[in-house]
Amino acid sequence: MYSGLNIGVLALQGAFREHRASLESLNASVTEVRKAKHLENLDGIILPGGESTAIGKLLNQFELMEPLREKISGGLPVWGTCAGMILLAKSIENDDRRHLDVMDISVVRNGYGRQLGSFGVEQIVPAVSEKPIPLVFIRAPYIVEVGKDVEVVCSADGNIVAAKQDNMLAVSFHPELTPDTSFLEYFLNMCKEPA
Repeated sequence: MYSGLNIGVLALQGAFREHRASLESLNASVTEVRKAKHLENLDGIILPGGESTAIGKLLNQFELMEPLREKISGGLPVWGTCAGMILLAKSIENDDRRHLDVMDISVVRNGYGRQLGSFGVEQIVPAVSEKPIPLVFIRAPYIVEVGKDVEVVCSADGNIVAAKQDNMLAVSFHPELTPDTSFLEYFLNMCKEPA
């Protein structure tokens, strides 16, 4: 079903191997992105969870920040998970830095606190699937404010944890750490039919 798609996974730090395995389970081709030349001929790109500050520094160090921003602004479908959400955000509430600065959302890093860290819930997300989806949060951010063109896809525990704007999807949690592929398929369908 997805065998014609070539999806990039930013592979500088974080959970890129897990995303690769999930993509390959659905027969999508995968390009691990470490240099600007790897951004060519992609149908979409995933920014994985990890440490957003470290990934941001590596994007600059590997001269990927501006080429990636240009690709996303030009319409390349992108999915940011956890740290990837922070990389996409135009505003980080508890941090003066911005990274790619492309999605009209304001996020809070470690929104659930460092000590409480991780938890999981299972819920139906109507825009994505009719069946309950496991949502795994690990020191997760969440969205505190969205722009007028941003669609809230999912809220959990009273917070916005998934949102979509044109070609950009951002989630607080880690779908790649569960066997459920509902969110991945939602993103791959965005790649098949770009906004």
